Amino acid sequence: MSGGEIGWEDGAGDEESLDAAEIHDVLRNDRRRLVLERLRAGDGTESVSELAEHIGGIEAGESPPPRNVRQSVYVSLHQTHLPKLDELGIVEYDPDAKTVSLAHNASDVGVYMEVVPQYGISWAEYYLGVGLLGVLTLLGASIGVPILRSLGPSVLGIAVSTVVVASALYQLTEQRSSLLHRLGDD
Repeated sequence: MSGGEIGWEDGAGDEESLDAAEIHDVLRNDRRRLVLERLRAGDGTESVSELAEHIGGIEAGESPPPRNVRQSVYVSLHQTHLPKLDELGIVEYDPDAKTVSLAHNASDVGVYMEVVPQYGISWAEYYLGVGLLGVLTLLGASIGVPILRSLGPSVLGIAVSTVVVASALYQLTEQRSSLLHRLGDD
């Protein structure tokens, strides 16, 4: 298996691979990305109509969204996006019951969603910022910035370390693709 591929097994047990290009193709579409974000944020299962309502509201900027927007989203989810996600083993889509749930490969895609967010900053950028803030704070204390000097390097180091640990704990509990969640699913 090459470095750009992520292994997975489909429902029949035949081993296949989902390469990075396929994952990026999935995440390139706003509706597919919003489906995965919504499922990850909730309990992992939604009805197609709930997803259409949520995505339609985001697209229209209104809650509830206009009927024509909700219907357009519903049809595209049902006919295009959910079957594609199901075929790749990212979600389990039951077209008869009109329900969608996260499948085993959702955690593989989730890693890409964390690393390459559509909006805001990635966790790597966040940790880089916290690290730089820590270095600048300690540098300020060492050159005699009054407030920082009075706190001392030990207190500043503990404060920055606490921020890093608290952030990592938050990320682990929220990120469904973390080792913590994978172990809990077994």
